[in-house]
Amino acid sequence: MVADLLVAVAAAGSAGVVYLAAAARVVKQYERGVLFRLGRVSGDVRTPGLNLIIPFVDRLQKVNLQIVTLPVPAQEGITRDNVTVRVDAVVYFRVVDAASALVKVEDYKFAVSQMAQTSLRSIIGKSDLDDLLSDREKLNQGLELMIDSPAVGWGIQVDRVEIKDVSLPDTMKRSMARQAEADRERRARIINADAELQASKKLAEAAQQMAETPTALQLRLLQTVMAVAAEKNSTLVLPIPVELLHFLERGGRPSPPDQDRDRDRDRDQEQDRAPSPGHTDGGPQLPVTGTGSAPQVPVIDTGGPPRTPVTGTGSTPRVP
Repeated sequence: MVADLLVAVAAAGSAGVVYLAAAARVVKQYERGVLFRLGRVSGDVRTPGLNLIIPFVDRLQKVNLQIVTLPVPAQEGITRDNVTVRVDAVVYFRVVDAASALVKVEDYKFAVSQMAQTSLRSIIGKSDLDDLLSDREKLNQGLELMIDSPAVGWGIQVDRVEIKDVSLPDTMKRSMARQAEADRERRARIINADAELQASKKLAEAAQQMAETPTALQLRLLQTVMAVAAEKNSTLVLPIPVELLHFLERGGRPSPPDQDRDRDRDRDQEQDRAPSPGHTDGGPQLPVTGTGSAPQVPVIDTGGPPRTPVTGTGSTPRVP
């Protein structure tokens, strides 16, 4: 009888162990359990730890609450300015309501993936190429809002959406490269023109200063010659400014008192060398009267009767 009692206790213990093994469920920290009793959601969501269910009656389904990284396949579309591009993105989302994620949508991961693809194609058609390349933050916010609106009813929260890459055709890449090169050349020309303007203003000030002090021009010329000679060139072409010639001319010209004294001395010498009117070597000197621009010809006495002097008029002299 005692043996039968021991066998019954052992059988009951074995049955209890089997029951506990079938009824025990462990929910991890990053999971939540949804209990379905005869196909219906029963009670609250099961928290992490050991949870017991009724075998063959209850079914506990676990849902991961971690953030899911879902890559969105590259989508090809035409932008608002008629440029064909391929854009891919990545979506970060997590489940906030485990019961809704299991009941309201069949496969929430697949649903979020399809919603992200359609939203990405829609955002491509509404945006310009420049927005896709430079203003991605605004597009990310718009794409996140488009995906998050239907996902809220599924018990899913979209944390972030990022556009990873924008692929352009080769022809568009070459066109953009030429545009960027032209823009850089334009800016270089503007900077060069501003430099020329500033240099011309400084040169004008330097020229005005040198005009007031001509010696500075000569010193500057000598400095230029020294700088060119230091390069050991075989041929040296030296331009001479007109201002330097004027300076040298003023430097070699005598002072006004010296000019007056030289002028008087030259006049006295010419008067001493010039013969008096009516005088010739070997004969008497007679006065000669002249009018107009014709030269005056003296009358020479040859021993005949006396003659009066003849006045030459016009352009041809007349000799008596």
